[in-house]
Amino acid sequence: MSRVLVSGGTGQVGRFIVEDLIGQGYEVTTGGRTRPGAGAFSRPVRYVPLSLDPDIDQSRAFEGVDHFVHAAFDHVPGRYRGGEGGDPDGFRARNRDGTIRLFETARREGVRRCIFLSSRAVYGVQPPGSVLTEETTPHPDTLYGKVKLLAEQALAAMTRPDFVAVSLRVTGVYGAALPGQPQKWDGLFADYLAGRPIEPRAGSEVHGRDVARAVRLMLELPPEAVNGRVFNVSDLLVDRHDLLAGLQGATDCPHPLPAKASDTSQWLMITDRLQALGWKPGGKVLLEKTIRSLCASHIRDQDFPRSPQGKSSAHQ
Repeated sequence: MSRVLVSGGTGQVGRFIVEDLIGQGYEVTTGGRTRPGAGAFSRPVRYVPLSLDPDIDQSRAFEGVDHFVHAAFDHVPGRYRGGEGGDPDGFRARNRDGTIRLFETARREGVRRCIFLSSRAVYGVQPPGSVLTEETTPHPDTLYGKVKLLAEQALAAMTRPDFVAVSLRVTGVYGAALPGQPQKWDGLFADYLAGRPIEPRAGSEVHGRDVARAVRLMLELPPEAVNGRVFNVSDLLVDRHDLLAGLQGATDCPHPLPAKASDTSQWLMITDRLQALGWKPGGKVLLEKTIRSLCASHIRDQDFPRSPQGKSSAHQ
């Protein structure tokens, strides 16, 4: 079975990719700044040090590797847009220059396929009512989006028959986190249970499992079907009102829910190109199941007292 190096394999997205690949029999190596903790994955995986430093030679990390999945990204914790903090130059050097250096090293070392996890942020600001397809002209309005687009373009320029290169424009990713790590909605859940005001908002989301399956498709489909192409990876529009309604039901919390977002047209992201290749996301069934699980985990982790009816009495 093929050998795959996954950068950022313990990250919010990378962990799903690693777990999916090892479940399908791939020989997986995670690359990053720190070794995965015990029990991070369902079975042991190899680890190699890997960084986004553009000034060092990391050829050894690619020895014996057939495919490279680049999911690593260096940013202020919890932030992507604005993730540069007070260091835009360093952010650019690591995430643009460091990423391109890894692509170049992978190609030089004989890696056959390179899958880059880009972002819907490359589209940036679009006219009202725009539907985002892969043909939409990118207009990134954040440094995050600009860096992702530049890395996409650099990878596309390296494409050749023996180096299959693909970029996946991934939207917001949800799903359970690794043990001991926060999941993406913990802060929102905590704000709601504490009665703090919450602004109405909606955003497109996709489960990490479905991102992983898109990655695996890129590794397994014939080269001519994917080489040099970009694909949108998105599933559903998730409104904070609906998300917190599940938490409210699980906790019997009396705090009012935020209003539903008034304008959601800007979030439409079309995935017909990817679905035509056989990809099918989990949709509402997977979202609702995951929300129930995340709500239960949040309540348990916060050690809220339970009401006689079995519901949390966090508001009391």
